[in-house]
Amino acid sequence: MTTNAELWSRREAAVPRGVGSMHQRFFARGDNAEAFDAEGKRYIDFATGIAVCNTGHGHPRVIAAVQRQLDAFSHCSFQVTPYENYIELAEKLNAIAPIEGPVKSIFFTTGAEALENAVKIARAHTGRRGIITFQGGYHGRTLLTLAMTGKVLPYKAKFGPMPSDVFHTRFPIPYHGFSEEQAVAGIEALFASSIEPSAVAAIVLEPVLGEGGFYNASYAFFKALREICDRHGILLIADEVQAGFARTGRMFAMDWVREATGVTPDLMTIAKAMAGGFPISGVMGRADIMDAPDVGGLGGTYGGSPLGCAAGLAVLDVIAEENLCARAVAIGDRIKARLRALKDSGMSAIGDVRGPGAMIALELVHDGDANRPNPEATRAIVLEGANEGLLLLSCGLRGNVVRFLPALTMPDALLDEALDKLEVVLRRVLGA
Repeated sequence: MTTNAELWSRREAAVPRGVGSMHQRFFARGDNAEAFDAEGKRYIDFATGIAVCNTGHGHPRVIAAVQRQLDAFSHCSFQVTPYENYIELAEKLNAIAPIEGPVKSIFFTTGAEALENAVKIARAHTGRRGIITFQGGYHGRTLLTLAMTGKVLPYKAKFGPMPSDVFHTRFPIPYHGFSEEQAVAGIEALFASSIEPSAVAAIVLEPVLGEGGFYNASYAFFKALREICDRHGILLIADEVQAGFARTGRMFAMDWVREATGVTPDLMTIAKAMAGGFPISGVMGRADIMDAPDVGGLGGTYGGSPLGCAAGLAVLDVIAEENLCARAVAIGDRIKARLRALKDSGMSAIGDVRGPGAMIALELVHDGDANRPNPEATRAIVLEGANEGLLLLSCGLRGNVVRFLPALTMPDALLDEALDKLEVVLRRVLGA
């Protein structure tokens, strides 16, 4: 048997250090919400490949759909000879998109490609150059999406200069003492100091700040953004790459916003859980906006892979038939209840527990003080979690948030086992 240590030695010799790995454990097999490493050790997976396997590892419906497509063909390029499942996936997504009016969709391969193309579409439609994003937002690792991403380490360091005409402002986080009103004032300050609103093509934000720490944009903030965009002819782009496909308890996080406020985005970017682990991404948007680029202005050799489209159609069926939106809420409620009980029992290092659906954050601080982040405890919990048989992820501008992204197909018994393991880890690390 090849050991994790042996594989890590080979990795260090063959793969550059720039691509990091949180754990020195090598994934060998997945089964729904469980993972097994090269040495046969079992883990309960609270990472799901960074919110990709919402339908679990190897869902039989997804695997069967991809196998049928493989038996037909694996690639031909939509730009050469189109194929039906691309059209079918677009039709189904257009029908459920929380976007006003007729909708069109185009598919790519990665989340970063989706964001880059959303910017291209917005610029083509508006004839403007400027893009406003938020501190803590994560939009990708290509140079344009790095410029849009609001976190320097480890993403931007050594890679400048960045593309121009991308401007950052603060995301509202009341837990950190920064309100929606202050965030709106920050946008108005940008208009006064950095770029005139008539030159801004789009404001781009994640409805739930992902890498930045799983903070929700409030309904009031979305209403304010929509008013600013409408007043100045700016497009509103929702980056749903991490929050989409039932993760938050709705198909898209923007469904919550539309239900509560009537606010809808002009464009949305999607990826990650879209195809249960098969690479595909997309941009959805108002048809008049999506048609702005010239013929040939959008595309990519692998964009909208037939395998990804087949998997994407199967994922939509699984979400509907297994009622995974409701399941996300139930799973998230159980996780939050356990964490809040620990906080209430006197575990003062737990500063905040939050998140819609099964997109849950645990923010670690010193002595209950939101202004004293505790990234050391966060790192220790992630590492000890793996030792205990839990795969966890961290995030946050301050490095002090543990994020939970379980498979929405996880059964209750496995979730309870995972939460028992988590409590053991928290008590071990936090000393409570």
